[in-house]
Amino acid sequence: MSVHSSPAPAWTLLRHVLTHLVVPVLLATGMALTYLGAFHQPEPHGVRVDVVGRGPEVAVLAQTVQDRLGDRVAVRTVPTVDDARQALTAREIAGAYVPDPVRPTLMLAGAASDTTAVTVERMLAPVALAQGQPLDVEDVAPTGNTDPTGQGVFFYLVALSVGAYSAAIAIAAAGGRLPMRMRALLAVGAAGAVTLIATVVAGPLYGALPTSAGTIGLLAWIYTTAVVLIGVGLHTFLGRWTTLSLVTLFVMLNFTSSGGVFAPAMQPGFFASLHSFWIGSGLVEAGRTLLYFPGLGVGRQVLVLVLWLTAGAALVTVAAAVERRRAARAPVAAVRPVPPVAVEEELEESVAA
Repeated sequence: MSVHSSPAPAWTLLRHVLTHLVVPVLLATGMALTYLGAFHQPEPHGVRVDVVGRGPEVAVLAQTVQDRLGDRVAVRTVPTVDDARQALTAREIAGAYVPDPVRPTLMLAGAASDTTAVTVERMLAPVALAQGQPLDVEDVAPTGNTDPTGQGVFFYLVALSVGAYSAAIAIAAAGGRLPMRMRALLAVGAAGAVTLIATVVAGPLYGALPTSAGTIGLLAWIYTTAVVLIGVGLHTFLGRWTTLSLVTLFVMLNFTSSGGVFAPAMQPGFFASLHSFWIGSGLVEAGRTLLYFPGLGVGRQVLVLVLWLTAGAALVTVAAAVERRRAARAPVAAVRPVPPVAVEEELEESVAA
């Protein structure tokens, strides 16, 4: 005689669904707060601009520009065009205005930030127009033909990040009974696969990385390995809330502070401050430097990436110790395999995010 279990009460089923809706609602809230907060109203603050030339007339012009634009810019004077060009290629300034009685010139570095260059041109073009003069624009650091906006490395970051945190959830949820050492090795391998695919697509296929694709790919492997290790480590402590945590760390705060769309000088202070040490900015700025400013070096950005990788390795080590302690306390009979439905639900949440 078969025994049939009675169906669960409707309220129990509804509560189960509502519980699973908490994560999507929090994701939507976080995405709205961070993306709109970072991108909806870009406003320059303290953008460095040079006025080129010597003498009292140039000093007066520089002060006029400063007074007109206020705290949106920080104006200084430099004696020669070469000085301004050097400052632009060193990414010390965002633009340089060269006054001329016939045809003044605005010097920009589009590869440093296309949106900043456009903003500087809009702010300084009226200076020439007020004097009844047309304005020449010279881009001293242009982007490549296959990367006209210079944002290819940012979209590369997006692909890497989504692949990396999804891989972290898959390894942590489906491989929960594997030793942490095995999960860590899978993390390194999965990070390598994600990086290889994204780099081939971004580099040879689309030309979004017109040069230095191999070097950028190696740095991207550090990036993706850090993300996957952090995800695997966090899962030990957070369980099904890991997806929300990873999206917060590596999407909401990561993309908005990376400098891929707007430079820090165009963003609110919170996101501008994150740019100095967040992992996405390390990869984006390293990639941008290797692509268009190779003489500057990427030591600081590499340090940021390595520190995040170190944090991921440390988190996995701590998680392994915690799991060993839990296993020692739990009776052997109480150890049960992870239900397939739970794994599928967590993976679905990761893909949906």
